[in-house]
Amino acid sequence: MQIPQRRSQINRIRDVESMSRELTPEALERLKRTLHTLEKVERPKIVIDLSHALTLGDFSENAEYQDAKHRLSRIDGRIFGLKDRIRLAIIIDQESQNPGVIGVGSTVTVKANEKESVWRILGTQESNPLRGQISYLSPIGSALLHHKVGDLVEITTPKGLTIYKVISIK
Repeated sequence: MQIPQRRSQINRIRDVESMSRELTPEALERLKRTLHTLEKVERPKIVIDLSHALTLGDFSENAEYQDAKHRLSRIDGRIFGLKDRIRLAIIIDQESQNPGVIGVGSTVTVKANEKESVWRILGTQESNPLRGQISYLSPIGSALLHHKVGDLVEITTPKGLTIYKVISIK
């Protein structure tokens, strides 16, 4: 017999299966610190609030109880999600990559139209283009993979065709 699942559970499973799991060691440590804070600091506070609200009587009209119950549910969901991300994480091992070749975890300096840009190529969970962190699945990130210093890379973006020259790789 199969246990029925809520739509949110099914969607969460699909999201976990489809997301990129590559993380840098620093990102994994941040996730672990966040999980520790949620489990050891935040959740106990909410449990205390919930137990206090239980003493106030009628649950149907007890706003404190409803609020504490909702906050506990949200934090338990975050803890569950973080544990899944940590469990499924694939650590980006920069030492095992070919030196001088762009890979996931590389910091790349490129030049196009007399303008230099520096990007760090990471997994989708860590990408933040405003901070110069792009996903290896993005059009620019995927086009740069496996290139070396001095290579010219043609990248088609929504703005059109751009030719980047790889200046350095770290």
